[in-house]
Amino acid sequence: MKVIFTLVLLIFSAANLSAQSTSLDSLKRAVTQLDQDLYQVQLHLHQSQSQLRQGIVVATLGYTVTIIGGQLLGTRPKVGETLLYIGGATGLVGTVILFRGFKKISLGPPLPRRS
Repeated sequence: MKVIFTLVLLIFSAANLSAQSTSLDSLKRAVTQLDQDLYQVQLHLHQSQSQLRQGIVVATLGYTVTIIGGQLLGTRPKVGETLLYIGGATGLVGTVILFRGFKKISLGPPLPRRS
């Protein structure tokens, strides 16, 4: 009788340990997935940082040249007109660079959580 009781106790203990092991494995997988997701977000932010800076500098420079061109229209119309076009084009290029930088940051809508 003692042998049967010991065997039953061992079977229940082994089943309990197996369930705990499965639970720990799924927890490890979830933590690993979260770590990978965090790494991807940090990578996207790092990659877009320099592009956003570059876009800000180019756009600011372009629109500054546009303003200077507008100021020169009264005294030097040819130079002012040229600066307006060059500054406008440069500002648009900077804006495009900014949009591309923000596109890298955009990860899209989150996926629904699995229960």
